[in-house]
Amino acid sequence: MPASLKGAKKHKSVKVTRAHKHARAYHRATIDTAIATGCTNPDELVDFAKSLKGIRYRYGSTNPEKGFDCSGFVNYVFHHFGIGIPRSSGDFAGAYGKVDLKDAKSGDLILFTGTKRGSRQAGHIGIIVSEPGEPVMFIHSTSGAANGVTETPLNDYYMGRFIKTIRIFQENADDESGSEELETSTR
Repeated sequence: MPASLKGAKKHKSVKVTRAHKHARAYHRATIDTAIATGCTNPDELVDFAKSLKGIRYRYGSTNPEKGFDCSGFVNYVFHHFGIGIPRSSGDFAGAYGKVDLKDAKSGDLILFTGTKRGSRQAGHIGIIVSEPGEPVMFIHSTSGAANGVTETPLNDYYMGRFIKTIRIFQENADDESGSEELETSTR
């Protein structure tokens, strides 16, 4: 038990907080390798993501009946295909290989800062739905004007918050692009 919790009363919130910190530490320790995607291809994943357009935004939710937050949406889409990914956009910040934005392909993830002015901390995530050579488009769940799952072009607003693109599908890896290839791990 962490020293900060010793002597604390047993209360639901203490248990949840302790479990949450452990889960985040576990993700940070284990997500430095690629995710096993099995037989799923990026096109079918993106098609499924697009079928969810219009579902409203709801902070902290992974339930399509209630709505999604950004990472809840991405998590729901990948879990639909049995692909385990971290729940929080922040858990992607220091992990995985960085792919040049110009090489981003459909099915890659795109990571942004949150909306807090001046912060460079990851706080928003989406799924690329365009191919190299096309204007970058991504699908995400936003609390902004669209208020839900929508496709958005990478405009000046999002470019100012851009952190990196992340390759999940190994078939998206292109030896000629110079993109860092990742090892496949099974957990």
